[in-house]
Amino acid sequence: MSATSEVDLKQLYEAYSPPRIQNAIVKGRVVAVDKNEVLISIGHKAEGRIPLSEWGPDEEPPTVGQEIEVYVESLEAREGGIRLSRRLAHSLRTWQQIQEALQNDTPIEGVIRRRTKGGFVVDISGIEAFLPGSQVDIKPLRSSESYEELLGKRMRFKVVKINPAQHNVVVSHKALLEEELLRQKERILNVLERGQVLEGTVKNVASFGIFVDLGGVMDGLVHVSDLSWGRVSHPEELYKVGDKVQVVVLDYDTETQRVTLGIKQLQPNPWEAPPEWLKVREVVEGTIVAVADYGLTVEVIPGIEGLIPVFELSWSATPIEVTKHYKVGDKIKAKVIQFEPESQRLTLSVKQLSPDPWLHAAEKYPVGSTHKGIVRNYTAIGAFIELEPGIEGFINVRDLSWIRRVRHPSEVLERGQEIEVVVLEIDPANKRLRLGYKQLSEDPWDMIRSVFGPETFHEGIVARVTEAGAQVELAFGVEGFCPMHYLKSASGEVPKEGDSLLFKVTELDEQNRTIVLARVTDRPARKSRKKAEEAASESAPAVVEPRTRVAARQKLGDLEAIAQLKALLSQKQ
Repeated sequence: MSATSEVDLKQLYEAYSPPRIQNAIVKGRVVAVDKNEVLISIGHKAEGRIPLSEWGPDEEPPTVGQEIEVYVESLEAREGGIRLSRRLAHSLRTWQQIQEALQNDTPIEGVIRRRTKGGFVVDISGIEAFLPGSQVDIKPLRSSESYEELLGKRMRFKVVKINPAQHNVVVSHKALLEEELLRQKERILNVLERGQVLEGTVKNVASFGIFVDLGGVMDGLVHVSDLSWGRVSHPEELYKVGDKVQVVVLDYDTETQRVTLGIKQLQPNPWEAPPEWLKVREVVEGTIVAVADYGLTVEVIPGIEGLIPVFELSWSATPIEVTKHYKVGDKIKAKVIQFEPESQRLTLSVKQLSPDPWLHAAEKYPVGSTHKGIVRNYTAIGAFIELEPGIEGFINVRDLSWIRRVRHPSEVLERGQEIEVVVLEIDPANKRLRLGYKQLSEDPWDMIRSVFGPETFHEGIVARVTEAGAQVELAFGVEGFCPMHYLKSASGEVPKEGDSLLFKVTELDEQNRTIVLARVTDRPARKSRKKAEEAASESAPAVVEPRTRVAARQKLGDLEAIAQLKALLSQKQ
């Protein structure tokens, strides 16, 4: 057989042999249509019938000559011909489209048919897919009306998951919206510029700032510090959700898609163009916006704040407890003492609204004059006395008492106590004032010398014992000192604080005004005197009677002690 004959025979065989198309989708042509069936020819003299019911009520009925896709179920039907299915072809073709949409990440269309548990059923060309309620929109659905409005709506979806074995398909409309928003954000970020002015809507208000919706595509943040040149306690004081605002782009990040906006930058900085009346030595009025231990922060005009240091609140040397005298929101007047717009520094003063009290202190408080004052504070060496706000003097511990040695001012004075003092020295240039307290009474040393002269005997109470000796309280509040070598008994015993003993004056130290004592050891202590007298015999040595007695430890003021000394001397005379 020639080669030409083989080719012709092969063509004849292919023309009259049925194609190998079982279980496949092929194209056919409508040959005839009756009231129940449609006759379809798929070529190669192969024809099959499809029930007319496979066309839905919403579809156009088939017409002769129309091409359609069919699925070949079998090439040999019992009644002759082949068995075809338009429905299976359509279903398989839809599954192929769904799989391609998942593989290629392309959207697919469908119609929301009905609600189901947890979401909706979506019809994708005859294939039912599940749309979770959380994947309908970017914003969650909150009302039943929103659910009803979706029924029958044709939408585009993204295929999220397929399970061919169970014919399950999960789709999402939200994912498409997010992708579209992302693309729109990228387009906007590509055209954004720092300094660009935009218009937006306040979307949310938080304590740290406001979020502004820039055309429904992306949001920007205006930090609370960029809302106004003035102090803002909370953004809700200025804006609420839905307000239209103009903003300026301060910064943006294409990677994180964050946009930082500003509002105050649309207005001039008040520090760059301050009002003419704001200058040094002028008196201004403002509102207290912050109270701290170091002073007050005062807003003079929105955007310009000044500091009143705590030492500029009063001429008094005693610091004011700021939190007790001032609160946020109070109006206050102050004098400008420093103003530097370049460094945004404004310092104010309240005390300089009135003259410095030290300007006329020398005339008001001459040396030798007496005045009343308040004890404000102590130190180890003295006390501070306030004569008036801004005028404070100091009393040295040596000037507190003529009668006794004061170790600490708290032994004589109390904080807040009002006392009378005498001016000993004044230095207005350095704002120093030395005061005296004991100088209000006469110097009792001459009387003390007369009563507590050398070789006289006196009862005393041991007040304090040190390595050097003991401080002894004598009558009338007078104090003496007994050195340790005069304090010990013959056996080396040292008395305890509070013991009442007999002492002899051995010396009067005129320079230091100190009474030096020696313990009398040949006389029993006062607490055992009665027993000693009962045991004494005629041969016992004569007992020396003390010149003064002290019944108990007591603190007498100088005036009271001097009065008692005068009474004793009058009796002697």
